[in-house]
Amino acid sequence: MEILKKYRFPLGMLLLFEGIAVTLWLTLDNLFYLFNFSYIGGFLCLGIVLGIQQRKHTRLVVQLGVGLYMLFYVGLLSGENMQLEGFWFYLFSGVFEAATIHYLVAKIGGPLLFGRGWCGYACWTAMVLDLLPYKRPKAPRRKGLDWLRFLLFALSLAFVLVLFWLAPADMEHIMFVAFLLGNLFYYAAGILLAYKFQDNRAFCKYLCPITVFLKPMSHYALLRVQVDEAACTDCGACKKVCPMDVDMTSNARNRDNATECILCTQCIDICPQKALKL
Repeated sequence: MEILKKYRFPLGMLLLFEGIAVTLWLTLDNLFYLFNFSYIGGFLCLGIVLGIQQRKHTRLVVQLGVGLYMLFYVGLLSGENMQLEGFWFYLFSGVFEAATIHYLVAKIGGPLLFGRGWCGYACWTAMVLDLLPYKRPKAPRRKGLDWLRFLLFALSLAFVLVLFWLAPADMEHIMFVAFLLGNLFYYAAGILLAYKFQDNRAFCKYLCPITVFLKPMSHYALLRVQVDEAACTDCGACKKVCPMDVDMTSNARNRDNATECILCTQCIDICPQKALKL
């Protein structure tokens, strides 16, 4: 019973993804979804188990396992545009396939359950950016740059709307090229921003258009790092290691950068009072 209690969260995560996998497989009569969500759920479960056991490089293992699968297999080999413009394209086409399902599960509905967990464990952009040297931002978060993410969000939507208006014969090919160029832009912009602001996660904070979906949904997330406020001594250890500048000394949903937590659990590991937990 003690083992079950200790690992109930990863087991619950695995069962959730298996439920999605089986439902989509039977509903859409496509075996790919059984494999896809079983694979992702299995890796996430493994990552949580290794995290509970405090193994080193746990999050990196999951990032590489899920991120490379999404980027190379689903994106490059299967030809699915998994970026935001791909979501708009398939949504407006009335195609309930990989990109639309991915966004509904991971970036629109999912955050109500696990917040920004996708950003911490599965994003193929952050997978690369987290390898850069600025694990913790060297300076306070810049104000007034939020408009950049909304601009990119609007441009992705405008691009797809113009594409439908022009209706070229090779729309699928154009979307695949857009996927390649979009990823190159994200990596280049992310690396430049990381070095400019000395912060690996600068792209996530200022430019990533997916946060337009993620932030409002994450406000209501069920899975959150919570603090025992009576045990917390405000020593500042959690603030020093948090890559997203989240105030972990309060459980209020409107605290500083509350919707930014990527569940990396570095704050939990470093807290000398053991006041933080998932």
